[in-house]
Amino acid sequence: MQRVPPELFRFSVGEYAELYTAILHAFAEANERLETSLSLDRVRSRLRTVGWFDALTDDDLARALSRLKEWRLVDVIQNHAENYRSAEEYERRNLQYSLTRRGEAAFAGVQHALTVLASTGALQTAVLDAISDRLTELDALLAEPAVADRKVYTTLTELETHLDALRTNTKQFNGELQRLLRAEGADLTTFHEVKIATVTYLQEFVTNLDQRVHSIAAGVARIEEHGVPRLHHRALLGAELPPVPGADPVPDWLDHRRTRWAGLRAWFLPEDDGPARAEQLHTVARRAIVTLLQVLDRITESRRRASSAVADFRELARWFELAPGEQDMHRLWSAAFGLGSARHAHLAHPDPELASASGSWLDPPYVQVSPLLRSAGRTERFTRTGRVRDVAALKRERAERARAQRAELLRAWRLLDTGGLVRLSDFGQLDHATFERLLDLLGRAFGLRPDATGVRRAVTADGKVEILLRPPPDDRVARLRTPRGLLAGPDYLVDVSTDARQAGEEATG
Repeated sequence: MQRVPPELFRFSVGEYAELYTAILHAFAEANERLETSLSLDRVRSRLRTVGWFDALTDDDLARALSRLKEWRLVDVIQNHAENYRSAEEYERRNLQYSLTRRGEAAFAGVQHALTVLASTGALQTAVLDAISDRLTELDALLAEPAVADRKVYTTLTELETHLDALRTNTKQFNGELQRLLRAEGADLTTFHEVKIATVTYLQEFVTNLDQRVHSIAAGVARIEEHGVPRLHHRALLGAELPPVPGADPVPDWLDHRRTRWAGLRAWFLPEDDGPARAEQLHTVARRAIVTLLQVLDRITESRRRASSAVADFRELARWFELAPGEQDMHRLWSAAFGLGSARHAHLAHPDPELASASGSWLDPPYVQVSPLLRSAGRTERFTRTGRVRDVAALKRERAERARAQRAELLRAWRLLDTGGLVRLSDFGQLDHATFERLLDLLGRAFGLRPDATGVRRAVTADGKVEILLRPPPDDRVARLRTPRGLLAGPDYLVDVSTDARQAGEEATG
């Protein structure tokens, strides 16, 4: 690992750190506009564009530039191509300042650090879909030798960019997730809302994650059938690398590409047949969902308690302090803790002559005490075995009830199967049981976030019924009538598909 130069980030600390950072920012803004060098006046003008409006003399600015030059972040050259009309103009315009390679790296490092501090990361299914699409596109490009190598290079670059985004966002989100699991002392209402939203977000990401990971792994396998060296060779031809004095950039470029491809395999198709990192991500997300739900349950239970155990004991202590006498304290103790005399004192020895009624309790032999006294407050009683109850009729009744409920559920799903995209108002009039099933599906859909196209997708607990909910295209009002009343609301676009229709569509496809 290369060592960081000791003076690289000296500008970011100290009394004049803001001025040094603003100067480097001004040079970076100028480089984006292809201005590679700036005079003292141009540096001052650029400082205003990046938000530095404090008073700054020429000596202070020159001193700051000189210090940046000592740290090898800024380079100073003389401009002999200009025509100067006076000695003063020569002094002001002769020196030209520009960022060195270290200066560019230092400012880029600070910008990246600030970006990481401000970002929270994300688990984006769109990135997984983009990786799968780029692999499919590369497969098609490698199958056609006539395709321009530039297209192969740009597609490979997009694939590596999406992979970097996946790894960076996943690491940041996992860090934020672990900090959320350890969060303490936050406002309970905000804490509850954030964790509920996080659980919903994780559940939406985990849905169909295995299918996406399998699709990417299949794409990696198809590319390797064409040959990864062939892919990198064509991408190298399309990259059109510029010549570098004294060195050949090709070996480093190819080594970087091989490292990126090894990272892609580690995420989705490991060479050692070990678990892919994407599967570990699935495990982490599942475990986080369970942990968050457990924390939410504890928060909910704590809110249901009218008071805590600490408050109860403090109130009991105040009652003891206000008790009139010692006997009242004993009664209060018995009432609070339920302590009393031994419940087995009535038990007698099998041979009553061995235990005298007038003797000390320490003298006679011990009496066997049933463990049931501690748990139930009574001793065992051995009687005749009870008759076995005939439950055949009860089993038949429950089986008939279960079949009736199943038939009602299947009938409701058949009535709600739209066969495609329809308006909510097309349901018209429904019986109450079917209407409740429709409300349950709509509630599941509204409980999830819409995807990039605005579609909300939800499935039942058994996964046999799926609903797609799209926002209404106009202001029409849907009116659904039931035997118990009328429901009016926005006329959403709804697609309800049952397990049978989904199987038929897959068979047709």
